[in-house]
Amino acid sequence: MTRPTVIIVPARYPSVRFPGKPLAVLTGATGIARSLIHRSWAAACRVRGVDAVYVATDDDRIADAARGFGAEVLMTSTECRNGTERCAEALKLLPSEPGIVVNVQGDAPLTPPDYVEALIGGIAGMDAPDGVAVATPVLETSGAHLARLRADRAQGRVGGTTAVRAADGNALYFSKEVIPFTGRDHAPDEITPVLHHVGVYAYTPAALARYAALPVGTLEALEGLEQLRFLEAGIPVRCVEVAPKGRAFWELNNPGDIPIIEEIMRREGIE
Repeated sequence: MTRPTVIIVPARYPSVRFPGKPLAVLTGATGIARSLIHRSWAAACRVRGVDAVYVATDDDRIADAARGFGAEVLMTSTECRNGTERCAEALKLLPSEPGIVVNVQGDAPLTPPDYVEALIGGIAGMDAPDGVAVATPVLETSGAHLARLRADRAQGRVGGTTAVRAADGNALYFSKEVIPFTGRDHAPDEITPVLHHVGVYAYTPAALARYAALPVGTLEALEGLEQLRFLEAGIPVRCVEVAPKGRAFWELNNPGDIPIIEEIMRREGIE
């Protein structure tokens, strides 16, 4: 019998760059205002082939808001240092062990459902003994997209995380800096060598349990990127490339990202 696939949307209230971020309000194309956690949960609910979607948090304000729009909530401890640790703790609260756990982070409301479907489809055999244990999507960047990433870094902001991968598709590194260095500007419509990491992960339960037992790595602490703990421990992370299909992708990392995301929602007719 095939074990279920579940999505967990981890959310916490404290944040160095943006306290209370999950409850920040975003107004869509039709003028409807919804919180970030609501929009992220709603996007997760549109993913096909998933058996359940949960919000995992340690904060009563987020929990109350999530229950208010109909989400199932898993209350986790304040000891979780990142979304992957929160997913590992939430896994223990599920009624039965799933085959695949998908972490749709609560700061990427523009993540199209087909990105998550491609990730799940690309690693459908990941619960096999010799399968991939951790996978995450990456997105080709256009020259215009890359220019926005570079502009944010030039102003001391993080507009997104970039990834470099080996020929076998496994990640070599993730960084909040814009890597690799290309040495030139690119035309707005030109496809560049830079890959934007999309904040979604798929894990086996065993990989989550192993992660939770590992110490925080040096690179993880320096970059503030949870996925580097896997790489530092020698656990491969498969990068599954997804297609933009003409859509813009941007994460909500700073308060200044709100108008950018709202403009994208208006332009693409997202309610």
